[in-house]
Amino acid sequence: MKDLLLITPPFTQLNTPYPATAYLKGFLNTKNISAFQSDLGIEVILELFKKDTFQDLFDIAFENNSIQSENCQRIYALKHAYLQPLEDIIAFLQGKKPTLARQICTDNFLPRASRFNQLDDLDWAFGSMGMQDKAKHLATLYLEDLSDFIIECIDPSFGFSRYAERLGQSANSFDELYIHLQDEPTFIDDITLKILDDKLKSIQPKLVCFSVPFPGNLYSAFRCAQHIKTNYPNIKVAMGGGFPNTELRSVTDVRVFEFFDFITLDDGELPIELLYEHVCQSELVEDDQKERNHNHSNEYKRTFILENGTVVYKNNSTKPDYKQADIGTPDYSDLLLKDYISVIEIANPMHSLWSDGRWNKLTMAHGCYWGKCTFCDISLDYIKIYEPIAAKLLVDRMEQLMEQTGETGFHFVDEAAPPALMKALALEIIKRKLTVTWWTNIRFEKNFTKDLCLLLKASGCIAVSGGLEVASDRLLKLIDKGVTVAQVAQVTRNFTEANMMVHAYLMYGYPTQTVQETVDSLEMVRQLFEIGVLQSGFWHQFALTAHSPIGLNPADYHIIPNTKAITFANNDVDFTDTTGIDHSQFSFGLKKSLFNFMHGIGFDMPLQDWFDFKIPKTTIKPDFIYQCLETETNFNIKPTAKIMWLGTKPLVTEQSKSKKGNTFYSLKLTFHTTTNAFDITLDKDKGSWFLNQLNALNINNNHLPSFSELKKDFETQFEDFELFWFSKPMNVLRDNGLLVL
Repeated sequence: MKDLLLITPPFTQLNTPYPATAYLKGFLNTKNISAFQSDLGIEVILELFKKDTFQDLFDIAFENNSIQSENCQRIYALKHAYLQPLEDIIAFLQGKKPTLARQICTDNFLPRASRFNQLDDLDWAFGSMGMQDKAKHLATLYLEDLSDFIIECIDPSFGFSRYAERLGQSANSFDELYIHLQDEPTFIDDITLKILDDKLKSIQPKLVCFSVPFPGNLYSAFRCAQHIKTNYPNIKVAMGGGFPNTELRSVTDVRVFEFFDFITLDDGELPIELLYEHVCQSELVEDDQKERNHNHSNEYKRTFILENGTVVYKNNSTKPDYKQADIGTPDYSDLLLKDYISVIEIANPMHSLWSDGRWNKLTMAHGCYWGKCTFCDISLDYIKIYEPIAAKLLVDRMEQLMEQTGETGFHFVDEAAPPALMKALALEIIKRKLTVTWWTNIRFEKNFTKDLCLLLKASGCIAVSGGLEVASDRLLKLIDKGVTVAQVAQVTRNFTEANMMVHAYLMYGYPTQTVQETVDSLEMVRQLFEIGVLQSGFWHQFALTAHSPIGLNPADYHIIPNTKAITFANNDVDFTDTTGIDHSQFSFGLKKSLFNFMHGIGFDMPLQDWFDFKIPKTTIKPDFIYQCLETETNFNIKPTAKIMWLGTKPLVTEQSKSKKGNTFYSLKLTFHTTTNAFDITLDKDKGSWFLNQLNALNINNNHLPSFSELKKDFETQFEDFELFWFSKPMNVLRDNGLLVL
């Protein structure tokens, strides 16, 4: 028995749990509140893709005469070929049968329907791919064939990472979702509700909390809540998470509370703690304490309830929200960590990071340190309130998670990780000699110097993603992104040269964007890929959200929102752009060109060839990005900058050279790196001075010398430190781990 049951409803990712319930459980541990968590999504998928379940599904489709298309007729005709390897394929994608990769990669092992039609086009993309990855991609296509069968013949709402998503998108009214909930449960609902029912019977919670991150989780959350209300009326049900945080801030429809007793907004720790006191503790106290406790348990934090037949927002607790240092380490216990499925859907390197492998998810900071982008929900607390976590505490949490999960990969899910904190984190990881792999989301800002990027790579950072948005300086200024295209080019170059992958989020259709700016933005992106400083990207069309500066002040951006009565969800807002441009016409061409650029082809094609309608010629010079990267050596180093040596101690050989009767002595320093060795030669005196400094420059020194301190020490013996520092031998060291931070 547990007091609380925390549930992520179907479906999110297949390869790793969505972290919200793990965060909450970690916090509840600090309060000694008993809780069990479940990712219903992965449990439903594993049940659905069993041989017996899929046999039933084939039979139902046949009996209902719903197998109509040629594609699904083929899958049904080959049903035994699909069923036989099904459970082995799932086990392979769970990492349990790696030797199956060789069989999967043979031509006739897996049956093939329409998802494999693109395979010939993709052969070149997988030329350099390892066998395990290629097998994962083929196995993913096989599962997608079966998914297509489910969608056409059984349940059109199915999707691997979403379910009935349309019902949750822009649902200003609750009517459509409510009507669907009066229908009989679907085949997938039946699986979901059986798993849920087993948990309710074994755990016997008093409060069930659904974390609903996306529109594609909403329908299942309501269906599960409906089941609880019908069969377990004494259990209280709450909803929180990303979807209500952004969409349900204006909810007034009382019918929502036929399913849920509470809807909480923003950070969930304190609201959940107060709900626990309200629901669970009031039963435990003696009569003489009941009145006092009752008063306390009527306190709420950012919580909607139904009171006297009306939806009421309660925020009457005076307790402050918890600091990030006090919320505990995420706890992944109860989740089926060994059973998640790694898939590779498309040959996009960043998407494979998202969908392949199990990542421990952590946050470096609450909110966004920039907090100005005009398309972003910066009016909401989850972005507006910025609070970083100390690097030592972050790495403590990393070590705890590594011990608990056995995984050393981390995805920091920040809005934008702050460079100073990333630096402190990297230093702490290196000091503790941890072998970890991590990646995160950033802003392409100037503080990501070449040296900082080398430090991040040395700590285990393998990739970053960031918003280039519209590659136009006018629009970046209007977005208030705080970067320029030239700056983005330089930062992406710094990451790329440090051997980290860079993914850019790209946007089209921003208010006031012209056709010319869209074409020029594509040309900028083409050059970034051609020159090799960008490896991955994704175009999305601008969406207006209610809580962004544009949503709050649309007239300033020359758009007209199409307002509707809001009784349920309110985030994505339909609008009319006064430019009158149909930006959606660019969608296919932008995405097709990007797909080619990511695979190193199509750079010589005229931009016009990506579109089937007339576009203007680009106004961007063909060497624009190249010129951005032709930067001069920066001879201005901050006096306070810390100097650090990441490499090993050198082997030292004394050399002498006679010239005009004089003998000159020098030191040859041989440094070994993990991949090669290199030499530098310094005058004996200066070389001896530098060797003495190397110990002080070691990362484990708590007081690394600053540039001005090194200069001062050098100039007690010699002249002109800058001449020494920017000499050829020192530049070689600068390229191999002598960092200015």
